[in-house]
Amino acid sequence: MQLTSEDIASIWLSLKVAVTATALSLPIGFATAWLIVFKKFRLKVLLEVLINLPLTLPPVVIGYFLLLLLGKQGWLGKLLAELHIHLLFTWKAAVIASVVVGFPLLVRSIRLGMESIDQQMLEASQTLGASWFDSLLTIIVPLSMKGILAGASLMFARSLGEFGATIIAAGNIPGKTQTIPLAIYDYASSPSSTPMALSLCLISVIISVFVLLLHELLSKKIDRSNGL
Repeated sequence: MQLTSEDIASIWLSLKVAVTATALSLPIGFATAWLIVFKKFRLKVLLEVLINLPLTLPPVVIGYFLLLLLGKQGWLGKLLAELHIHLLFTWKAAVIASVVVGFPLLVRSIRLGMESIDQQMLEASQTLGASWFDSLLTIIVPLSMKGILAGASLMFARSLGEFGATIIAAGNIPGKTQTIPLAIYDYASSPSSTPMALSLCLISVIISVFVLLLHELLSKKIDRSNGL
């Protein structure tokens, strides 16, 4: 296996981006799924459309929208500039791109977990005087944990393999914003770099297999704890 210092930096950056994107998205994704499943309000359909929109858009389009939004002429970019915050062409832009692209998968998985909860259990807890927060902690979170775990796994995997939006918003700067997919893209353009590209591909497979195994182990543990 041939790995250069830049390859190792790409691996660590990919893991850093994937972990950060997953950690940032989980609480927001959980709250969004809860809102969709347990609350009735106008414009719910619009909210679902907006959440799922990244699934239908090419990642490059998402990256370009982020470029416009966070750029010097974008309203958010101007606001951040006043606060001396610069996101474009940094690893943080890669995190934002991963969050936008992977968020629909996260919400959908958590939502499926919540929709499988027996409504009679929630009604019984409310009848016994439990607050919504008590019901959230004792019923909704434990019984939707498999959905949360599945969503986190999908979010991590999607972030790890994100390419189109990342290369537009974060660039492809070796050692700074170059993730594993971007490094493989560089190597693929040169026939002499095939061994290096295969090495990074193998690393990606190893990480993905580890994530899948961890997901299966935790899922079985959750099933045992729930008496399934």
